[in-house]
Amino acid sequence: MKVTVESPEAAVREWFDALGTCCAAEDYERARGLIAEDVRSFGTKAEIVTGREKLEANQWRGIWPNIEDFRFDLESVVAEGVTDGDGEGGRAWGAAVWRSTGFDEDGNPFDRPGRATVVLERREGVWVAVHTHFSLYPGTPQFTHGPGGAE
Repeated sequence: MKVTVESPEAAVREWFDALGTCCAAEDYERARGLIAEDVRSFGTKAEIVTGREKLEANQWRGIWPNIEDFRFDLESVVAEGVTDGDGEGGRAWGAAVWRSTGFDEDGNPFDRPGRATVVLERREGVWVAVHTHFSLYPGTPQFTHGPGGAE
């Protein structure tokens, strides 16, 4: 999956939509195309990690299988960016809120809302994330165990 639109602001919105689709489908392969190999990230599970492989291993694979109904609120997206004019370079940042369903130790569902920020860079005509940050809303349980609960 790749984001190639020219507008930095449109790229942010398209990026959030694409990553949300990948997360909901547990589609790691397609999600990799949205992330720079040298990304620096942290999230609801991962400490600060450097590199797409570590992000996938320490965040995505620990969360995506244990949640349901992940979606970004695309109406909440705020974005700003610049391009260098030749369509090849540029940076953009964006923020959005998201929702998902988490599961407690007994497998009971709970609302799991959060927010995310992203910094995108346009490399060879493709917008990729060079930084991501996902956090839960205050008061949201920190752990999700999947529909089967803790094993």
